[in-house]
Amino acid sequence: MSGDVAALVATRRIEAVCLGASAGGFEALLAVLEGLPATYPMPLVAVLHLPDHHESKLAELFGYRLALRVREARDKETLAPGVLYVAPAGYHLSIEVDRSFSFSCEDRVSYARPSIDVLFASAADAYGKSLAGILLTGANYDGAAGLAGMQLAGALTIVQDPATAAVPTMPEAAIARMKPDLILSLAQIHAVLRRLGETP
Repeated sequence: MSGDVAALVATRRIEAVCLGASAGGFEALLAVLEGLPATYPMPLVAVLHLPDHHESKLAELFGYRLALRVREARDKETLAPGVLYVAPAGYHLSIEVDRSFSFSCEDRVSYARPSIDVLFASAADAYGKSLAGILLTGANYDGAAGLAGMQLAGALTIVQDPATAAVPTMPEAAIARMKPDLILSLAQIHAVLRRLGETP
């Protein structure tokens, strides 16, 4: 981790991490999350685009590979540290101001339900500057508006370097819309998450 990145991360007190990805996202999420300890001090919430009619096996698949506890988010559940929550297929996943989840079946956003934008916008309202948002590889524009809203709320915003993305469209859309705090490779994003977990 470069000195500039380490200095920026050291100034932040993060209470939750939200991640969004689409095409190529399973491998990208594994790369940034694998190796984080079961004692990770904050919740992580991920939206990965899936077809509505497919039963999601993401929680099970991530659970085999990660030390974190992994489960599909549940409506009205309060977020807990050390857990990776995965959005269920077919529902928008939001975080309420009391830091619990809510589901909705409203119209698709950027052709997606669950939508990264919906998660990011709601998380920004719930956590403000104590939030980190991470946007990874993907083939559409979902997440760009939500990440920009996070930045306005004071959150730490991180985008995968498009040159390292399996599909660069999604990170490129975010960079075109805003100036993220950090544009990093997957290995660098993993290092940031580890550092955030060590910050007292």
